[in-house]
Amino acid sequence: MSSSAGGGDQRHSPLSHPVNTPEAPAPVGPYNQAVLAGGVLYCSGQIALDPVSGVLVGDGDVEAETRQVLSNLQAVLAAAGCRPDQVVRTTVYLVDLGDFARVNALYAGLFSEGVAPARACVQVAALPRGARVEIDAIALAA
Repeated sequence: MSSSAGGGDQRHSPLSHPVNTPEAPAPVGPYNQAVLAGGVLYCSGQIALDPVSGVLVGDGDVEAETRQVLSNLQAVLAAAGCRPDQVVRTTVYLVDLGDFARVNALYAGLFSEGVAPARACVQVAALPRGARVEIDAIALAA
């Protein structure tokens, strides 16, 4: 598990540990990319920010955004020593539920091995930075 300076709230108890990696976008507020507690990894929602530039990718293309979101989420999982098949729950936030089928097709590509995670998908009025999709996750750490 790695921790990056300046990214998220670095305070933690012996029972929880922050997880942050430069391979995913730095938090845009007072939170961590993930927190490991009691053998469970709680991943913050990821939007389609480029980890290097911090700029939203995709120019409104929900498929391009979804690919970046999933890449960011994989980087956070990897920083905690987890794999996508360890994810047990996700929440997908969409600005337009009309994008569901396109997002779902890409999502299925990441979560196709083993037991697919439980999931909720909701439409929201807006997401940070004008994003069209955000995904958070909960994983069982090995």
